Amino acid sequence: MAGERPYDIVLFGATGFTGGLTAEYLAEHAPPATRWALAGRNQAKLAAVRDRLAAINPACKELPLLHADTTDVPSIEAVARAARVVITTVGPYVRYGEPLVAACARSGTDYLDLTGEPTFVDRMYVRHHAEAVRSGARIVHAAGFDSIPHDLGVHFTVRRLPEGVPLRVEGFVRASADASGGTWHSAIGIFADLRGMARAERDRRRLEGPGPEGRKVRISRRPTPRARARWTLPFPAIDAQIVTRSAAADERYGPDFSYGHYIAVKRLPIAVGMALGAGAAVALAQLPPTRSLLLRMRTPGEGPSAEQRAKHWFSVTFVGEGGGKRVVTEVKGGDPGYGETAKMLAESALCLAFDDLPETAGQVTTATAMGDALITRLDRAGVTFRVVSEDAG
Repeated sequence: MAGERPYDIVLFGATGFTGGLTAEYLAEHAPPATRWALAGRNQAKLAAVRDRLAAINPACKELPLLHADTTDVPSIEAVARAARVVITTVGPYVRYGEPLVAACARSGTDYLDLTGEPTFVDRMYVRHHAEAVRSGARIVHAAGFDSIPHDLGVHFTVRRLPEGVPLRVEGFVRASADASGGTWHSAIGIFADLRGMARAERDRRRLEGPGPEGRKVRISRRPTPRARARWTLPFPAIDAQIVTRSAAADERYGPDFSYGHYIAVKRLPIAVGMALGAGAAVALAQLPPTRSLLLRMRTPGEGPSAEQRAKHWFSVTFVGEGGGKRVVTEVKGGDPGYGETAKMLAESALCLAFDDLPETAGQVTTATAMGDALITRLDRAGVTFRVVSEDAG
């Protein structure tokens, strides 16, 4: 871990929508002794954010403002060297994210982001994992709704199943939410570069080599009939990849582990509409003119109002089976995309900065890096983890 630095946490991107919510959460919930700062390229906008935070917590009136610009590598390096933990909400990450990952990996600085972009995560593993292992930096991607409820939910479920036996876990996601402009632009970027995503995955697999010796870890694509309670669709997000990486790093997931990740809806027409909508977005993202039209539908920095977010919610039900036992668990919270995502990101930073955690380094998942400590923090903060039922399989 890095030695003494001026700041425990630096937040890069507080002038954006989710970054602003993360700053507000830290202003309200970070321990008083926390040394933290805001970083960005526009100091006037950062000062306006600081003024807003001072209305929440007067102690934020003197919050330091650091210059950082992804096109100015020395400024990014300076931020990484100054912090124990750096949070970034500046996306799309495949376009803007690498300089900060590289700087943190070199400086031994813990790194957190909100990315749901598989291409970015795989490229960062290939290019910077080894350096982060050397320096002791923990590079943690997908520390929001992508993919904390799913990664930690499976971690929570597995620990209630027998050890040393094959395990199968399935996650069923239900949510009411809206997307910000930044999230929309990141999604269109993923849809537009499916070939690049496949190449990045192949490059990572070549570097990683075979999986854990004597163990199997895989993603399943069809829910078991016994687990299916609603109309379900495969959820083509980064979450299942994150879960299986946690499983590969932890023998507690058993000698043969599989995970299936699904969207659950009550009515068939909704499922059909979602499938058709996703297919149309992927098709339209392939051509520059139609991709531009999609991107103009949302502007980065925009997002749902506080009143809209107050009506949003999510619930993920996990069904785990193995060794003659069946466990059903649930992770539940409020607005998944923004309110709870800001909470998850901020609590992850506080966890990395202050909690007693296992020794890890390199690109690691939230379950591997923080596990039970982060579950405890989130449960206390209102993202609930509970056992619904336990019985013999």
